Amino acid sequence: MFESLSARLQGVAERLRRKARITEADLDVSLREIRLALLEADVDFRIVKEFVARVREQALGSHLLTGLHPGQQVIKAVHDELVAVLGGERRVLQLDGKPSVIMLVGLQGSGKTTTAAKLAVRLRREGRRPLLVAADVYRPAAIDQLVQLGDQAGIEVHSRPTRTPALEVARSGIEAARLRGHDLVLIDTAGRLHIDEPMMDELVRIAGAVTPDETLLVVDAMTGQSAVQVAQAFHQRLPVTGLVLTKMDGDARGGAALGIRSATGLPIAFVGTGEGNEALEPFHPDRLAQRILGMGDIVSLVERVQETVDQGEAERAARRLMESRFTLEDFSAQLQQIKKMGPIGQLLGMIPGAGQLAGAAQQAVDDGQLRRIEAIIGSMTPAERRQPGLIKASRRRRIALGSGTVTADVNRLLKQFSEMQRLMKRFGGRGPKAGGGLRGILGG
Repeated sequence: MFESLSARLQGVAERLRRKARITEADLDVSLREIRLALLEADVDFRIVKEFVARVREQALGSHLLTGLHPGQQVIKAVHDELVAVLGGERRVLQLDGKPSVIMLVGLQGSGKTTTAAKLAVRLRREGRRPLLVAADVYRPAAIDQLVQLGDQAGIEVHSRPTRTPALEVARSGIEAARLRGHDLVLIDTAGRLHIDEPMMDELVRIAGAVTPDETLLVVDAMTGQSAVQVAQAFHQRLPVTGLVLTKMDGDARGGAALGIRSATGLPIAFVGTGEGNEALEPFHPDRLAQRILGMGDIVSLVERVQETVDQGEAERAARRLMESRFTLEDFSAQLQQIKKMGPIGQLLGMIPGAGQLAGAAQQAVDDGQLRRIEAIIGSMTPAERRQPGLIKASRRRRIALGSGTVTADVNRLLKQFSEMQRLMKRFGGRGPKAGGGLRGILGG
């Protein structure tokens, strides 16, 4: 989402780092670029104006320009202000009820139903026993969707017959949770295409009856500044305690994430980063600020690996890598692990210094390069995947035909894999050059 903003701000940061001395005129030029970058990211101009003024005041007022490494000091001031705008600290859910109740609200299409399932999966990993309650009684498809998502994740869903009032569904859901031993209830409520009084009145009644521990407003980050207006409208009528920004893996400019906290005072609790049930992350303002400025986010990357990667399989692959026994079969398995972790561009953005590779890598995936690799490997026999040396001209033609590619694609993959194997043997599977071969394959 922040690709364009990150590129602009990282460009400013790089120029500042190269300067041994920064004048007030240099600072003004850099701040002007930062202001334009934030405005282009669809951040409200009032927030931008205050942001730039605070950075300038901090840079001049604390003599940053005359101290050691002035460029780094100014970048730190920008980082600190980004963290402040994004909310300062992570918002931790307060779930003290017996059972605890989370009520999800928002407009239709914002992603409430999928967010409810994702949040249930995340909280189950933390030791809770969640029950999903399908209280969007106006759209049968929403109830069916929640039941399907619950079945996929192995989480129980409480629903009632069509035309049962939403308030009754919510109350009966909490009672069902008590009877069945659930310690957490997530209520998926109805939304509309726009804010209207009947919807808000119903949500107010439900909130008053079930007294949720947390009322989370689900907002589509792709809607830009209108997301801020939606949040303000809900906050005026409901005891909203936090926000969930969905579709953060999309191509929106990011203004909602950067402006919504300042405009509403509501903390962002989670962000949706993809389609899968695992694609919901706690929102860390400091980590996002680091990503935007190209500093990476190794902590989030490690957490995502721990959550999604099969540790036993990873250890086996690492041993085979060290022993130079890594095959195309292993490579295919590793691709599946990577896909579970999320978009490749997003992952590279978490690695310090690798942000500039993120766009090209993601473009390669979007262009179908990863699918072509998977199709080619899938069209090989088990013996061919384990011993690529068996694949002569006639087999290459057969594999190309079976995978819907051309022989040149098969030749390229085999050549790059062979180069990667040579590097592994040379370095014993250690060092960055072994990864370089993998990057070459993905980049085509």
